[in-house]
Amino acid sequence: MENTITEHWNRQNNPIPVFKVDPVLVLILSFITCGLYLIYWNIKVAEVLNAVAEREVISQPIAIFAGCCFPVNIYFFYLAGKDALPQVYKRIGYPQKDDSTLLIILGFFFPMAAAMIVQNDINKLYN
Repeated sequence: MENTITEHWNRQNNPIPVFKVDPVLVLILSFITCGLYLIYWNIKVAEVLNAVAEREVISQPIAIFAGCCFPVNIYFFYLAGKDALPQVYKRIGYPQKDDSTLLIILGFFFPMAAAMIVQNDINKLYN
C-alpha cells in the first residue's frame, strides 16, 4: 500500500480581496444609482465570499444577474446567508448562525438592507 503525503508548502495562497465599504454608503449609492451600484457590489462581494469559502459559492453570472433580475437577487442572498457567511463567521471567530431566512425576506422587500447586513459582516474580516 502506498502512503501519500499532502504537501502544504506548495499550495497557492488565496488572499481575501479587500472590499471594505461602509454599509450606509452601500444604501446611499444604491439609491443614487437606482440600484446599479448593487450590480458592482454583488460582483465584489461574490469575489470576497468565494475567497473566504475557498470555493465558488456564488458564481459570477449569478452575481451580475442578481443586480438586474429580482428572483436571482433572492437566490444571491440565500447563497450568501446559507453557504458563505458561516465561513466568514468561522474565519473571524464569531459563533455560527444562519442568516439566510433574514436575508431572503429583506432581499425580497428591501434588498439594500440585506446588502448592508452582508457588507457589515464582510467588514469584520478586515478589523
